[in-house]
Amino acid sequence: MAIVMVSCGEASGDLYAGALAQALQAQAPGTRVIGFGGERLAAAGAELYGDYRGIAVTGLTEVLRVLPRTYAMYRRLVDLARTARPDVFVAIDFPDFNFRLASAVHALGIPVVYYVSPQLWAWRPGRIRALKAFADKVLPIFPFEVEIYERAGVQVEFVGHPLIDLISVTTPRDSLLRSVGLDPAAPVVALLPGSRPNEVRALLPVLAGAMTRIRAGHPGTQFVLARAPSLSASLFDSLGPGAGGVAIIEGRTDDVLNASDVVLTASGTATVQTALHEKPMVILYKLSPLTYRLGRPFVKVDTFGMANLIAGRQIVPELIQDDCTPERVAGEALALLNDRSRADRMRADLRAVRAKLGAPGASGRAAAAVLNVATEAQRTQRLRD
Repeated sequence: MAIVMVSCGEASGDLYAGALAQALQAQAPGTRVIGFGGERLAAAGAELYGDYRGIAVTGLTEVLRVLPRTYAMYRRLVDLARTARPDVFVAIDFPDFNFRLASAVHALGIPVVYYVSPQLWAWRPGRIRALKAFADKVLPIFPFEVEIYERAGVQVEFVGHPLIDLISVTTPRDSLLRSVGLDPAAPVVALLPGSRPNEVRALLPVLAGAMTRIRAGHPGTQFVLARAPSLSASLFDSLGPGAGGVAIIEGRTDDVLNASDVVLTASGTATVQTALHEKPMVILYKLSPLTYRLGRPFVKVDTFGMANLIAGRQIVPELIQDDCTPERVAGEALALLNDRSRADRMRADLRAVRAKLGAPGASGRAAAAVLNVATEAQRTQRLRD
């Protein structure tokens, strides 16, 4: 029986970790999964020794506030690796934490697999040298990443994007909208402000101002906000009494996307999810001014949205930092609501993006790769014994 240790530090990583744990059990019943994650990983039967909530933030200055909790979690997980002696350690994204943890686990003689590889091509590419030093294998989910790792001499295996299998619409559009008091015949704009509290706090004032302008420019428009389960409901009080006419739905992002005509989404995993639904979108990205000024010189790409990076050109508008204003957001949303041909072109482009993300079964392929590394580690250990 293999012991697999997993570390994921945010909502999207927890989603992928849960699917990976299920695939591990399906392929090798009795596999013990331990580590750091959230409710998705726990629901898949993993033994959690830490929860990512309270640690997941975006931005350089924001990280400083959670450093004590982050360091305590790091020490706990290093101790876990030392005592449990897993056959393989799987780091899932979350590079600022997982790079340090993976290096320490590697130093204990435990093989490391990096699943959902960090965006080294966009942010501090020099980190690939550190990754090469501790990772036995990297499992990227975007096809263009393979060549980057191969050039660096890193063992790499493209597994495809796990969201392809995880997309799940449970409630038809009309039923969902009626259940929250909205009119299925009227246009719907979905709001996806992210899964990290500081990210949401930065975007909510922008979205609130944009909604007023969108209603003025396209009367009858309705708004549905997808709230990540990890976020407190009180975080959204700033939208005003009764959420200003916004229907807030928890934990059902796919249903919200399925019911929408246009999506206003934070940059990140939600943009891929939106692309898989082929919904016209506007990508938003806003950090504290200091964090943005400190970090921008290290960013090596001209575009932030994954849909644009996969397409190789800008097919979706991006409103970054100072451009992320209520006026600009409303303007882009109204252009999609009022110009059907523009929205249709974006849907066609997103369809092509979806086709590049690989075939279904990414979690299964990732599980097989992880188990191969674990099996080899067990074989090596038996020879030593």
